[in-house]
Amino acid sequence: MTAAVIDSTGSAEVLHTADVPMPIRINAEVLVKVAGAGLNPLDAKTRAGRGVAAAIPSFPYILGQDFSGVVVEAPYEGHFLKPGDEVYGMLTAPRGQGSYAEYVTVPSLQLCKKPGRLSLIEAAGVPLAALTAWGMVVDVAKAHEGQRMLIHAASGGVGHFAVQFAAYFGAYVIATSSARNASWLRELGAAEVIDYTTKNFEDEVSNVDVVIDLIGNTHNDTGTRSLPTLRPGGLLVNAPTGSWPTVIEDAHRLGIRATTYKVSPDASTLTIITRLINSGDVLVHVDEVFDLADAAAAHRALESGHTRGKLVLNVADQI
Repeated sequence: MTAAVIDSTGSAEVLHTADVPMPIRINAEVLVKVAGAGLNPLDAKTRAGRGVAAAIPSFPYILGQDFSGVVVEAPYEGHFLKPGDEVYGMLTAPRGQGSYAEYVTVPSLQLCKKPGRLSLIEAAGVPLAALTAWGMVVDVAKAHEGQRMLIHAASGGVGHFAVQFAAYFGAYVIATSSARNASWLRELGAAEVIDYTTKNFEDEVSNVDVVIDLIGNTHNDTGTRSLPTLRPGGLLVNAPTGSWPTVIEDAHRLGIRATTYKVSPDASTLTIITRLINSGDVLVHVDEVFDLADAAAAHRALESGHTRGKLVLNVADQI
């Protein structure tokens, strides 16, 4: 099969297509012919030798966690997923090979039927970002009516889902983003949007209950500057791995609760998200689609940091 691989870690240019062996399905795994593969910041970190790159088992290596496609082989005849079903899910790369490939094998507990409202390409951009947003906003922050929630990087892949989940459960959402995304974020449910390019958000907002921190201190000490915006005993949830190594200690010194967050490829939660997408309560925005052969260009766009919603690789034009 064809896949986008890296032979070593490095810049985006190390990504190239190659012929690689088909994955072998075992036990309760499902073999899926991939239509689209979502791109996430973790992919770029891993490719560059950061993040979870130390867990890459061998080279050449296939990056990618999100995917959508069609079931080719189910684990057994009576399984709830059948050959021909359109599905989407999330892999645990780099524990195994990733989703930038024509086929993947995936445990059935990490896979569910895709939303009928979405194309396969749109669906490929959902799993990791939506599951991360759900985990931070719903599972950890317990979004509810009357809660004041500040969400950083609100127009990105995780952020645009976080805004919608928080608003769906009744929270008052304050989003940070550039001005070009302000009206769009209000349509998604943000009550306020602060243009971080012209204003210091910490001068504009205070007494929030929760900060959903999708930046950390990788840019202008966004994480540290978020702490004074929280009420005493408020909660900061930080996601990007390594973006703020001292987050827990820094928060506790100010009487603030804090936790990092790591996403799990949980199909039961993805099934709930699927219902919200099918009902029209949650929208999915794919900013740009790249061919598999253009994976390097896709990574350069990903690393530019100016994507609205998600980027997706088109792995198969017809499926």
